[in-house]
Amino acid sequence: MSDRDDFMAWVNSSLHQAELALHNGDSNPRRALWSRREPVSVLGAWRNTHGQQELDELFTALAKSFSDCTSYAFEVLAYDVVGNMAYTAGREHTSTSVDGAARTYSLRATQVYRREDGEWKVAHRHADTVTE
Repeated sequence: MSDRDDFMAWVNSSLHQAELALHNGDSNPRRALWSRREPVSVLGAWRNTHGQQELDELFTALAKSFSDCTSYAFEVLAYDVVGNMAYTAGREHTSTSVDGAARTYSLRATQVYRREDGEWKVAHRHADTVTE
């Protein structure tokens, strides 16, 4: 397999499972896939963060607000791998409960990854609500 194939296999397995877990109220799998090296950042649909402490606070808050996910899909529109860096850009389609209320929404999401000690880690995320 090529680096691109290996990367997409990771996106479609580990990253997908971590996002599904987050939307069911468990941030641990997502946190495990994020870099512990600075810089890390999120320009989020609901909150922006920079640095490890703010990232941990964000993931904890998101996990507390999400539950009962019935559907999560990441529609990858573009991606690439160049050496130890990669990115994805696409749309996330989610049906979950947010603070106890059922919601279905789509986000435009771009993420930047770096390979650290042979494993892909997320270093940056930008997401916003899709308005058409």
